[in-house]
Amino acid sequence: MLPSKKIVFLSSLLASTILGLSLFGFAAAQPIVSPAVSKSSLQATNAKLKVGVSIPAADHGWTAGVVWWAKECSKLHPEIEWTIATAETPEKQIADIEAFMAKKVDALVILATESAPLTPVAEEAHNRGILIVNVDRGFLKPVADIFIEGDNAAFGRKSAEFMVEKLGGKGKAKGEIIILEGIPCTVNTARVNAAMAIFKAEPGIKIVGQQAANWSRQKALEVTETLLTKSPKVTAIWASDDDMALGAENALAEKGITGVWILGGAGMKDIVKRVMDKDPMFPADITYPPSMIATGMELASTVLVGGQRAKKMQFMPHHLVIDVDLILPENAKDYYFPNSVY
Repeated sequence: MLPSKKIVFLSSLLASTILGLSLFGFAAAQPIVSPAVSKSSLQATNAKLKVGVSIPAADHGWTAGVVWWAKECSKLHPEIEWTIATAETPEKQIADIEAFMAKKVDALVILATESAPLTPVAEEAHNRGILIVNVDRGFLKPVADIFIEGDNAAFGRKSAEFMVEKLGGKGKAKGEIIILEGIPCTVNTARVNAAMAIFKAEPGIKIVGQQAANWSRQKALEVTETLLTKSPKVTAIWASDDDMALGAENALAEKGITGVWILGGAGMKDIVKRVMDKDPMFPADITYPPSMIATGMELASTVLVGGQRAKKMQFMPHHLVIDVDLILPENAKDYYFPNSVY
């Protein structure tokens, strides 16, 4: 994406800035029907639209939220033939996208399992003229027509700054920490690089372990146990994801280690509740809503419904970045949704 076209949006303002879209409510933009166009002819045109949604399988809490929001959003647009496919591996996702292309879909909304292996097939779809809306995990080439993501650099920076402050403050922070990374993709790279820039500026902070746990609770348990065996005197764990944070907590319990606190991320309701209750294990969290998949679907429908795709794309933003917020005991109630799937 061209840097000049990068537009940063606060999630709370998204509804008022993007064609009536709402990040959480998904208020769908409706086509403007001129008097000369009959309702029946519009429905006939819309009935031909096909959109494929390719997303990771619900292998942990955040992706379970993604699947749930995708299904909810598809119900809002019966005029579009939605097909939602989930994949456990990049190979399965590539096959799904190839099947969508064979079906001659008008658009693809893609949240990649991994960035690198999905880039070539996304590029092929783009070259065929299929509208590509990329969500969360970016491709390695600018092949998407629209890219929407959370501000992962801010995620890494804000979480690391909180950890530095809790460890004594800038210039005075002290402690041994473990870094848990996610799946290899643009999301993980942006988060880790931003966090490491903050940590490396603090000579009193020592990183005693750093390893990928793939945003998996079980993998995080295993990785953390290994790292704790090598460095048992850990002060805190930067987990970068709430599922991995819970896995790290299990590892601490199995090792009988106490007094260590964890910073995850993504706003899982169980973690937010513990922040709200001032649980010392989880003093804070970072927002990262899985509902962004539905925002991507809304953008695709806005471009396609009613035709005139080329004209609409002239004023559609090419890159949307949703801000992330630090969740603390004082504001946790604003981010706690007990009935949410995630």
